[in-house]
Amino acid sequence: VQLQASGGGLVQAGGSLGLSCKASGRTFGTYTMAWFRQAPGKEREFVAAIRWSDAWTYYAESMKGRFTISRDIAKNTVYLQMNSLKPEDTAVYYCAARMYGLRSEAREYAHWGQGTLVTVSS
Repeated sequence: VQLQASGGGLVQAGGSLGLSCKASGRTFGTYTMAWFRQAPGKEREFVAAIRWSDAWTYYAESMKGRFTISRDIAKNTVYLQMNSLKPEDTAVYYCAARMYGLRSEAREYAHWGQGTLVTVSS
């Protein structure tokens, strides 16, 4: 499984940004795809996950209402739309994949993309 994340950049507080994660290497019907983030000096943090088969989603509580995870089966791509961004959202964002169920622990994910940096200025 290969995951290629893109879309990071610099945005002002209150702005929006969309991330993409292109997945390849197999069919993903039984997979869960997720986004995590890691700020400098902090542990990797769960953001959101989506079940590939039926698009069932799960969010970290602090992300609900501002972030939206989605997937496009035809493009083998997972998206993270981030709105109302805050300086504390600044982090490297990673996409990840695991077989079967939704999980929020990073150790449960076997496959990781390279990360894309999101910087939110105040």
